[in-house]
Amino acid sequence: MVEVPKPMPLPLTELTAITTLDGRYRKDVSELAPHVSEFNIIRTRVEIEAKYLVALSDVGITRSLSSTERKRLNSFGENIFLEDAEKIKKIEDTTDHDVKAMEKAFRAMLAGTSLEDLIEKIHIGLTSEDVNNLTYRLILKRSCESIMIPSLDSLTIKMVDWADKYKSTPMLARTHGQAAVPTTLGHEFAVFAKRLNKEVRILDKRTLEGKLNGAAGNFNALKDSYPNVDWIPFAKKFVESFGLEANLATTQIAPYEDLIKDFQTFIRINNILTDFDQDVWRYISDHWFAQEAKKETTGSSTMPQKINPIKFENSEGNLGKANALFEFFSRKLSVSRLQRDLSDSTVIREMGVPLGWSLLAYKNTLKGLEKIWPNLELIAQILNEDWSILSEAAQTRMRTYGIEDPYSIMKDLTRSGEKINKNKWLGIINQLPINEAQKAELKELTPEKYIGLAIKLTDEAIKEIKSSE
Repeated sequence: MVEVPKPMPLPLTELTAITTLDGRYRKDVSELAPHVSEFNIIRTRVEIEAKYLVALSDVGITRSLSSTERKRLNSFGENIFLEDAEKIKKIEDTTDHDVKAMEKAFRAMLAGTSLEDLIEKIHIGLTSEDVNNLTYRLILKRSCESIMIPSLDSLTIKMVDWADKYKSTPMLARTHGQAAVPTTLGHEFAVFAKRLNKEVRILDKRTLEGKLNGAAGNFNALKDSYPNVDWIPFAKKFVESFGLEANLATTQIAPYEDLIKDFQTFIRINNILTDFDQDVWRYISDHWFAQEAKKETTGSSTMPQKINPIKFENSEGNLGKANALFEFFSRKLSVSRLQRDLSDSTVIREMGVPLGWSLLAYKNTLKGLEKIWPNLELIAQILNEDWSILSEAAQTRMRTYGIEDPYSIMKDLTRSGEKINKNKWLGIINQLPINEAQKAELKELTPEKYIGLAIKLTDEAIKEIKSSE
């Protein structure tokens, strides 16, 4: 048996990272790191523990705090720096427990200060999950507010710009991949913009939940040690101070349904954008959309002429990866044995990964849109290649004229498998069992004119999107 040489240990850099989010694509998603990294998990835990001490002081569990002490504790989390977090990780090597390591470090930080007498009140009556459930919800809440929603809104605005600019540009619609009736380019963008905006507003307006009620959800330690404190309103007030809704009917863990709703909203958002990416890809493939050709870029290692729609393809792939994880999270996190097991911990800790893939996808779709434009001449040419797309209008008008079974009449005249140009279409109209005035009216109709209420519907969608912000 051949002995395989052991690989040389490598330092962690963007070139040696195991995942491409922290490697190849780090620069594209780096703004998520301050929110979803292990560093920020630690900082947020400290933030919660410090503010818990302030809340304990408010109900007389600890002494009154000076304004300086209150300010210091309320801002303690944001003053945790990378070197502090590294020390906590070293403590964790011994404790093998991340929250206990943070607690030990926090105690050491208060030693020798005016707050030293509060050390024994740190984490009193709490379970790790009281801290963790709030931590992860704050991370998701703040990530969405600061990064994910603004990124999605930028993409929506770009779609709206296209919708408004091209709302009067007639374009052939295709159903089942075949020529259907005309639409407008702007209308098709408005549809996607409205779908996307609807889901983003759901994400923007939702409220996450949190709990603070001890090891089995019943305030056992707090009630036993401090029976004169009304712990239910205390917990509600504390949870709500973070902009969360209190959920106190829990086991040791806060049920994850509120987070799952967010993940499922992201799944819907990502599916909408997958649909959009694929449609734009097809329009590019058919040359309906032209692509920017940058001299310094390369489309193929062997075919010099190629310009590939790589931003939309990259987006589609990353949306799929994100949704695979969001779907797993949605299935896994609602299940926990008895009052809790730890299988959720390793899952929720990775919340930043599907957020990262999603963010990368949103950025690539936006970048892709900034590098394309409609080939208006070709779009008009394709629209006029087959006037049989007006057969819907002809058979519907004949219904209003009282003609019997006009659908079958038009089917027999147009379903030949061949394209019907303008002259052939006018000849078909001459064969219809309608009077000359009705024929003259029908001859006035063109593919460009047969767009229904597309312009008005586009305007209404844009108005609705803008009023929802």
